[in-house]
Amino acid sequence: MVVFPHQFSHRVRFRECDPMEIAYHVHYLDWFEYARTEALRDAGVPYKSLSDSGITLPVIDLGIKYKKSVLYDDVITVETTPELSESGMRLTCKYEILRGTESMAVGHVTLCFLQEGKTRPIPAPSSVRSALQRISD
Repeated sequence: MVVFPHQFSHRVRFRECDPMEIAYHVHYLDWFEYARTEALRDAGVPYKSLSDSGITLPVIDLGIKYKKSVLYDDVITVETTPELSESGMRLTCKYEILRGTESMAVGHVTLCFLQEGKTRPIPAPSSVRSALQRISD
C-alpha cells in the first residue's frame, strides 16, 4: 500500500548548485518531477503507461516558495501529495522539500490530461482516478 504524502529522497549533486554551493532554483522543479513520477508509479500509474496510451500531462500552473537554502551534498526528502480536481481533468501535486525535519521549500504543480495531438483537456483515465481514490481513502 502506498502512503501519502509519498517520500522521495535525493542527495544534492554538485552540478545542481551555483558557485556558492547553493542548489540552483530550477532544480527544485526537477526534484518535483522525479517525486511526482515515482509517487504515481508507486500508486500503480507509471507515466510510461499513460504515454503508451496516448495521454500527455502538460504543466498548466506551478509555484514554489523557497524558505531556506538547500546546499550541496544535502540529503533532501520531497513529500508529494497528488490530488485530482473535481472535474477529473487536472492533477495537482503539492510538495514539501525537507532536510531532515526542516522545511526548505513548498510548491505545487498542476497538470492537465490531454489526448496526444489534441489541445482540449480530457478526464483522467480510470486507472488514474481509481489509484488516486485508493490513496485518498
